[in-house]
Amino acid sequence: MTLVTILPVVWYAVIGFAVLMYVLLDGFVLGIGILSPFADDEHQRDHMMNTAAPIWDGNETWLVMGGAGLMAAFPKAYAIVLSSLYLPVLFMLIALIFRGVAFEFRFKATRSRALWGAAFALGSVGAAFMQGLILGALVEGMPLTGGKYIHDPAFAWFSPFSVLTGVAVVFGYALLGATWLILKTEGRVQRIAFDLTRPLMLAVIAFMLLVSTWLPFLDSSLMTRWFTWPGFLYLSPVPVLAIANAAALWLAVIRNHEVAPFALSLCFFVLGFIGLVAGIWPNIVPPTLTIWQAASPVASQGFVLVGVVIMIPAVLAYTVYSYRVFRGKVQAGEGY
Repeated sequence: MTLVTILPVVWYAVIGFAVLMYVLLDGFVLGIGILSPFADDEHQRDHMMNTAAPIWDGNETWLVMGGAGLMAAFPKAYAIVLSSLYLPVLFMLIALIFRGVAFEFRFKATRSRALWGAAFALGSVGAAFMQGLILGALVEGMPLTGGKYIHDPAFAWFSPFSVLTGVAVVFGYALLGATWLILKTEGRVQRIAFDLTRPLMLAVIAFMLLVSTWLPFLDSSLMTRWFTWPGFLYLSPVPVLAIANAAALWLAVIRNHEVAPFALSLCFFVLGFIGLVAGIWPNIVPPTLTIWQAASPVASQGFVLVGVVIMIPAVLAYTVYSYRVFRGKVQAGEGY
């Protein structure tokens, strides 16, 4: 084993960890925006948004870290992905900015509160859908010739599978948002969240089944990996654990538990991420570009890795500290 072999694997893990942290932490905030139209009035919408007000803007750190890591460690993959998916990436960034501006302006507005509330919801739905669309396009595969995407990059990312994953991510984030509200609120807002969690959970399970069934048929190598020995032995625990997780989440909601639904919703995303990585490994741009082919020089990877070793513990410490400071229930009428 040499550094040429090891460092791309380390960077793959670092980028995967950063992306997963973003999905887990910002996913429930986007979910709050997706669910905000279900509030009975503006006061309940205030209550929902106040549960995330002190911590939401730190979550994008992980998205920036994942993008910067991809550019530093896998510049070839970064160039291919950004040039081929520039429209959905641009729309995602616009939606995230729109969501952030609406989040701040709504609390200060008087006559236009309803307008900014609608902007917050639309920005959240748009960002979630675009993230799922990007994921679906990557998983579906980007065939290359001479290191370039062979299709017209303008709309090649738009397909039935990518739209399916886009809608699936919207429902998944909505589930995270609902279970977060169960954890952080009481009274009517919590009851709304409980009522929404069960249909959202059924929708997420249905989308997971659809995506999981479709995924092996996108590429013959995926089919081989999932349904032949010994790949089946290694990968079979993922769907089994997902089924067990779904049953545990259903029971937790029926029994009106407050902590378990959010933890189990996070587990859905962790299991989905594990299944995704296991399905495309060792490619970073399926179906053919591996992490070793896309890696930057060893000196570049090692230099930037020094900064990552310092920054990830610092960001993790800040994240844990901020969530600990603002732990507990948020009462109606409270703000930060």
